[in-house]
Amino acid sequence: MLRGFLLIFTLAAIAIVAMAGFRGQHSPRPPWELMPDMVRQPKVRAQAPLGFFADGRGPRLPIDGTEPVGYDIPKPQQNAPPEISPSGAPPGEESAHAPLGFSVGTDYYNTGKMGANWGTGIPVAVTAQLMARGQQRFIINCSVCHGLTAAGNGMAKQFGLATVISLQDERIRKMADGEIFNTITHGKNTMMSYGGNVPVADRWAIITYIRALQRSQNASVNDVPPDQRAKLDQPEPAKK
Repeated sequence: MLRGFLLIFTLAAIAIVAMAGFRGQHSPRPPWELMPDMVRQPKVRAQAPLGFFADGRGPRLPIDGTEPVGYDIPKPQQNAPPEISPSGAPPGEESAHAPLGFSVGTDYYNTGKMGANWGTGIPVAVTAQLMARGQQRFIINCSVCHGLTAAGNGMAKQFGLATVISLQDERIRKMADGEIFNTITHGKNTMMSYGGNVPVADRWAIITYIRALQRSQNASVNDVPPDQRAKLDQPEPAKK
């Protein structure tokens, strides 16, 4: 019984070594792989040759006169006026693919600073369009950590990123708008910098939406318009 087991084991070992070869053995032939590594899967590699095309290049040039859907190279925006549109385009140049500017100036709009101090105030017109843009950008860039209500309970927090703070904290609610702008731009502690990903106009849109979220979670009866407050004070009609 034991002799038969040893014989089978020896033959199996010889067969495996003969098929797989010794580790480090050089051969011009490709190795045998029962489950090929992903590194050798058929795909186009950036800046790598590819024999599939006649010119031998893997990356292909875009077709003349075309560009990817929804893509436009960001362009610097000089001296953004206070009435800049939510998309980042100067007045009169609003379009579906308007270029979005990144920080290029030293004014409050581009830095969040008024002189040597953090400034307060939204330097663009607060409209429903700006608020909707801020909500969209907040969900995309911020909610994964800070949560949909900015309470610091996003998915990253639930999976162990314990350093995420709640934007509903009193300290953040009293923080200057310019300092929040600077945090988005340059990052802080474990928060990465979003200055290279989020244009200036979108940063202010996000801050506007954050302020709305903070107001919604810390509102009082005095925040209700007087005409609506009067309706709240009226007793409900008696049910028959």
